[in-house]
Amino acid sequence: MVARARQLGGFDVWNRWGLFWLCSAVISTAMIIEMLGTDLSAPSGVSHMISYSVRWAVPFIYLVVAASALQTLFPGTFPRWLLRNRKYLGLSFAVAMGWQALFIYGMSTSFRDYYFEEIYYLRDELEGSTGYIFLVAMVLTSFRFGSKFLDARQWKMLHTTGIYFLWAYPFSVYWWNLNYYADPRPLDYLFYWSGFFAFALRIFAWGNRRRPEDEPPAALRLLGVGIIAAGVAVAATGLFWQDAVSTFLTAPRWSATLELWLPYWPFEPFLSLGVIGLGVWLYNLSLSR
Repeated sequence: MVARARQLGGFDVWNRWGLFWLCSAVISTAMIIEMLGTDLSAPSGVSHMISYSVRWAVPFIYLVVAASALQTLFPGTFPRWLLRNRKYLGLSFAVAMGWQALFIYGMSTSFRDYYFEEIYYLRDELEGSTGYIFLVAMVLTSFRFGSKFLDARQWKMLHTTGIYFLWAYPFSVYWWNLNYYADPRPLDYLFYWSGFFAFALRIFAWGNRRRPEDEPPAALRLLGVGIIAAGVAVAATGLFWQDAVSTFLTAPRWSATLELWLPYWPFEPFLSLGVIGLGVWLYNLSLSR
């Protein structure tokens, strides 16, 4: 590693700012190459670039979500590297999302009719705008000039909430791609399951940290394992239950109204992870507390 850093003038491209500049260069080069082969004079071309930029952003937010959990559950060289460089991977995610913001701006200004007739949807707009608000706030507070306005608790709350929200957006999109639309692509499966396991790792890491000193009853552990398995089954079978569950959850008028403007409501993509969380909690539940 040291020798390689010296070959690059003492600049370590595998860590911290070196890693950020490397990732940013790769992302930006990919964007420029794709733009050169795309007709940006047509709204369909700009729409393609919006989707293309997201595909580059998604792996970075998943890695950021999984970083601390991997170190908790599987301590080793790679998890330590991932945790050490989490900030810079997050900033690389911001670069990819910056490209997406550029294309969205181009779409909304140059092709307004197409944007509002074919793309714009209030809840999607709220989810996307809220995500960008979180992203900007997190980038600014990743540096001293921004973080000085927050205490440690506020900083942690902002970044934890922001990471969850930014993870939830692509995860839910790919869940719907698999469980609503008729022609999912292999990339939809990859990004859905990658996002699922990234967050599931956080749930298991949470359970590992709260493991009691005394052994929970075997029956509770067995029940917990069963519920965890049920959660995985729910995650894999959304195509079969999505329509019925969505209809049931939005049957009340107030729920149907919330669906129009509350991000992610009624949370169908996340039900499986909630079930797994319940299973992990029961698995680590000590009745002597």
